[in-house]
Amino acid sequence: MEKRTKEIKIRLTAAEHQLLLDRCERTHLAEWLRQLGLGENTSRKRRVPGVAPELLRRVSGICNNLNHIALYLNQADFLTLSERVSLLAVLTSLDRHLGELLEQNRDR
Repeated sequence: MEKRTKEIKIRLTAAEHQLLLDRCERTHLAEWLRQLGLGENTSRKRRVPGVAPELLRRVSGICNNLNHIALYLNQADFLTLSERVSLLAVLTSLDRHLGELLEQNRDR
């Protein structure tokens, strides 16, 4: 399978984004949009976690924001090495806590 390297960026209102998430029939919005636009039907099935969908969406959004923060901080020239290490420790801790939160709320 060819690796996907092209990206399309669209802007949505919060309401439009939520509407897409509500209509999404797949685990990932990108897969669902790709299927709609290209008529692509991937046979790869991912196990859907037994977590409340709203919690999963919110935690996913938080993780996405943390990834953007981590990317920005990794590219920042104004941070010392010790500051970067401290921030990495904080991000790692947040990631672990979010994982624990999802685990605690499984099948609720």
